Amino acid sequence: MAVDLVSLALISLVSVACPIIAGLIPGKPIPETVLLLLAGALLGPHGLGAIQSTDAINLLSDLGLAFLFLLAGYEISPKSLTGTEGKRGAVTWAVTFAIAFVVVAIWPTLSAFELDGLAVVIALTTTAMGTLLPILQERGILGTRMGNEIIAYGTWGELLPIIAMALLLSTRATWQTVVILLAFLAIAVTAAAVPKIAERIGGYVHRFIVANANTNTQMVIRSVNLLLIGLTAVSAVFDLDIVLGAFAAGFILRYLIPEGDQTMEMKHNAIAYGFLVPLFFVVSGAKVDVRAIGAEPELLGLFILLLLFVRALPIFVGLSTGRESRTMDVRERLTIAFYCTTALPIIVAVTSVAVSAEAMSQQTASVLVAAGGVTVFLMPLLASVMAHSVNADLGEALHEIREQPRAVAHILAEHRRRERELHRQLKARLAAAGARHADTFDLTERCPGGVCNVPDSEDDGH
Repeated sequence: MAVDLVSLALISLVSVACPIIAGLIPGKPIPETVLLLLAGALLGPHGLGAIQSTDAINLLSDLGLAFLFLLAGYEISPKSLTGTEGKRGAVTWAVTFAIAFVVVAIWPTLSAFELDGLAVVIALTTTAMGTLLPILQERGILGTRMGNEIIAYGTWGELLPIIAMALLLSTRATWQTVVILLAFLAIAVTAAAVPKIAERIGGYVHRFIVANANTNTQMVIRSVNLLLIGLTAVSAVFDLDIVLGAFAAGFILRYLIPEGDQTMEMKHNAIAYGFLVPLFFVVSGAKVDVRAIGAEPELLGLFILLLLFVRALPIFVGLSTGRESRTMDVRERLTIAFYCTTALPIIVAVTSVAVSAEAMSQQTASVLVAAGGVTVFLMPLLASVMAHSVNADLGEALHEIREQPRAVAHILAEHRRRERELHRQLKARLAAAGARHADTFDLTERCPGGVCNVPDSEDDGH
């Protein structure tokens, strides 16, 4: 018990310190997630040994992962899956999977038909939407054209790898896995149908939950937690990865609340990002063997390069050939491709499965997880550089610098000012349109007393 509490106290300290440190760095180039991973690696069993990965800590970490995928699934609109760009995103993922399979097939130390090789194939095709969403929200990208494209392509990059994990990383026969997935689907459909029927009938239980949504019983939050933990438990019982149950819970929640519920979102964001999600990233970092990275730095660099080749390049080509997206600037398409190459939670999940099955060494898993952590820093940074060049018109800036080389500092400052002004105008337009993600939650101004009042649709002219 003492070891658990000491580890939890240190994780809590890290969770408080990392956002402060990230905020002190000019321009915030390093996401908080990267610092959480680094702190976990330094303080974990392979570092100073201050944080121990006990059963209790690992259970909380699994809940953090579950909440991360719950929120990711909840943010996904069915339109992003079934629309033109969504369908192109699905096709693009299939192309990335085929490319990854070929890459692993020619990899000298892996077999594309064995569990270790299949784990690497899946890891190369993923987009960490759950990790990306806070970054996109903070940068005011959600709700914009680029944001919609990232959602369209990134959604399939999170959903399809989860399904591929269930089908390809199972030690059961394929037909048995399919039967189990169908049984899980039936349970998930039931979990979605029962609340809808209860709402339509308006019975006592439904009325009680609605009436006590914001009392001490917090019935809506308890009900969502039941949905999440129930489906993750079903996943565990069926010997499926818990991310499948968590992602399904997010989809069901969006189905039940298609227009969203700002109060419920605020409270679950508080639970997830206030405690469980940062704990998951710290514990994930604690599982990384820093010495293994030092022993195989070439594998770290190779995996990141492969992610760019396997994931970013096909997305860029898909955007360039899409009827709606090909009108976008090259730099905008590169920005989207870089964001969609951010990968981590699925890499943690697939390497954990491979290590548990003794198909992959913990050292190799550590390097792949570390590479995923690097993408959380590197890909948003590259995307930000591309986005800044779009907003500030880098081409025009370079032309002006050629004309007046002595005024380079003034020219760059002026274009930076224009970029900030464009960003401010974008956020103002999103706020005026009532966009749900125009800004982060302000508990005192937007949600007094913990209850968020959503403006009537007539206020914005609809």
